[in-house]
Amino acid sequence: MLAILYDRIRGDERMLFEAADALGLPWEKVYLPQLRMTLGEKPRELGGIAVALERAVSHSRGLAASRYLEALGIPVVNAPGVIEAAGDKWATSALLAKAGVPQPRVTLVLGPEEALRTAEDWGYPLVLKPVVGSWGRMVAKVNDRDALEALLEHKAFMGYQHQLFYLQEYVEKPGRDIRVFVVGDEAIAAIYRKSPHWITNTARGGEAENCPITDELAEISVAAANALGGGVLAVDVFESERGLLVNEINHTMEFKNSVSTTGVDIPRKILEYTWRHAG
Repeated sequence: MLAILYDRIRGDERMLFEAADALGLPWEKVYLPQLRMTLGEKPRELGGIAVALERAVSHSRGLAASRYLEALGIPVVNAPGVIEAAGDKWATSALLAKAGVPQPRVTLVLGPEEALRTAEDWGYPLVLKPVVGSWGRMVAKVNDRDALEALLEHKAFMGYQHQLFYLQEYVEKPGRDIRVFVVGDEAIAAIYRKSPHWITNTARGGEAENCPITDELAEISVAAANALGGGVLAVDVFESERGLLVNEINHTMEFKNSVSTTGVDIPRKILEYTWRHAG
């Protein structure tokens, strides 16, 4: 039996439920806030489960549940190591660098003074990001030293993760970036995310348009996904003067608006891939 792990039912999860029924798969929903995870014990909710698809909105819930199922010997898509790496921008960048996947110039510094020195060495503008986060939240384009000093002062009063200063070069984009949906070793679909704003996330108002998948785009996207361990991932790609660059990777990708845009049955492909991993 297939388990779909969730903590909130969005349009994406409803599409997965409908696709599971259409495929005739034996499946059930598992609501993570009510799952008691006692190591060495398999709860009633997981009896007969052969594989699980992790779809939690909360990164910490999804990661904790995937680790638990792995400890029980139940395969999970995505695997906990993939979730952990994709949920941390620095971990993602380090793995991309190790695999030789092109990405924007990035550095991590652990103190505000070194962040300022790095910015002076690089020149402005540059991008300051939290190491953990999604939907383009708390990502700032920094145009000068005054702006960076103000941001660093605010971060001093936030949580410990905000004391890790992730700096990325600002990449001039043609008013868009590309999101590629990777399932296993295949780039199954892609969209342009277009916006007059420099942040093009659809969650921030970006408009989606179908993007043809070229050999080059497929190659870099699959290589990026495999660098993190592979699975079901969304790879965000910049078009730049240096060629394609991988910006970020998302491990619980949203796809509800991309099915009609691309004409690809994304939830069906996710479930078929997941079911092939049933133990």
